[in-house]
Amino acid sequence: PDHDLPGWRRLASLPVEPSRGFHAALAGTAAGSALLSVKGAPETVLPRCDRVRSNGGEIALDEPARSRLQRRVTRLAGQGHRVLAVAEKSGRVSARLTDDDVAGLTLLGFLALADPVRPAAAASITELGQAGVQIVMITGDHPGTAAAIAGRLDLGGGRVITGPELDALDDAALDRVLPQVSVVARGTPAHKVRVVQAFQRLRRTVAMTGDGANDAAAIRLAEVGIALGRRATPAARAAADLVVTDDRLETIIAALVEGRGMWASVRQALAILVGGNFGEIAFTVLGAALTGRSPLTTRQLLLVNLLTDLAPAMAIALRSPDSGSTAALLAEGPEASLGAALTRDITDRALTTAAAATAAWVTARLTGRAARARTVALAALVGAQLGQTLVIGGPSPAVLASSLGSAAALAGIIQTPGLGSFFDCTPLGPLGWSIAGGAATVATAATVVLPPLLSRLGERRSRGGPAAPADVGEPGVPVCGAEPGRADRP
Repeated sequence: PDHDLPGWRRLASLPVEPSRGFHAALAGTAAGSALLSVKGAPETVLPRCDRVRSNGGEIALDEPARSRLQRRVTRLAGQGHRVLAVAEKSGRVSARLTDDDVAGLTLLGFLALADPVRPAAAASITELGQAGVQIVMITGDHPGTAAAIAGRLDLGGGRVITGPELDALDDAALDRVLPQVSVVARGTPAHKVRVVQAFQRLRRTVAMTGDGANDAAAIRLAEVGIALGRRATPAARAAADLVVTDDRLETIIAALVEGRGMWASVRQALAILVGGNFGEIAFTVLGAALTGRSPLTTRQLLLVNLLTDLAPAMAIALRSPDSGSTAALLAEGPEASLGAALTRDITDRALTTAAAATAAWVTARLTGRAARARTVALAALVGAQLGQTLVIGGPSPAVLASSLGSAAALAGIIQTPGLGSFFDCTPLGPLGWSIAGGAATVATAATVVLPPLLSRLGERRSRGGPAAPADVGEPGVPVCGAEPGRADRP
């Protein structure tokens, strides 16, 4: 090849493979002799050496010398360097090179490669940890190198195991150990697949990142396969569900925020639909208990559902996540969003909606006819739900347009005589609208003020009483198997 040295002709080679751990090249020299050149993992190359070059000469590699060399490898790896051992052998070597021929080598020295961690990678790892993501780094590096990189990334201080140690564990033992593991060093493609399968047995949702052909099997097996696209091989791209074209871990976090934000939107949309309907039911039952008949007619109840449950709820469910609340969105998820949080939101919305409609109806009954009170209650009921929707939706144009559109449609129906009479409504004057608007405003404000107050009250009671049991329920935690966050990769 063009890159060979003058007078140096390649005769045979052994490519580096996970099971081999070194690369060997056999060449003929200008002097007519053969030269075997080897580079690879120190723990693989050193046992094949019996001499070491020192001060222009060669000395026997005895046990004290091997111990000194091993300490040097450990020291370099502990500094975060990738370490390669370089060795050679001169003389007659078979032209058909085999692994058995790579023996009796003379160690030339070590090559230490610096591959620094990107500054943004550690912060991104911290964000993922706060989001409940357990990260396991699977790398072919020396255990010391992998541990040093994991320390810089703050991977949680979990256990470091090697590929051979992993091979010694059966599936049951691996399942017990893996939740405490943060690094798998000297890992092979088979180890990556086995780690993914183990987490799946533990009922975790697994995301696997990688860019090489040796990552493809694990990427395809994981629930979410992520290829780092800038340097990804075609095999990795084909196996992946998601291709990150800029190779940045921050992009993966953005995708996670998008997914978690969807769960928040689902919870809020369900709270609008279910909580609002519970509020309507509570108001209807209370009014019937007091007067013997429902405060609202069937057509009015259908109108409430049409104005509050259709466009506003859809706008909430489909809106983009709020970019200013990344930490809050990362805390979302199936269990977090659809458990106690959903129950709390439904309860808050039901109580405030029922209270607004009841207060408006009672006040209107004291100041006017039953038909007018019914219309005021209808306006307060719809207004309270739309106001809460606006609070949830924030600056979303779709939520704003759908809520204001529904409010305008309600006002048009009530104030149009023929259309209003179809829905059993009477036109309202300033007093009627003031009653309805005041009740809706108070209910909307209550949904903002009451939850933090109730939360603080619960915390005070918890501190004053016996310790609350720890929450041992574990969400569906994505587990990201990835190589270190280095200068050119996340």
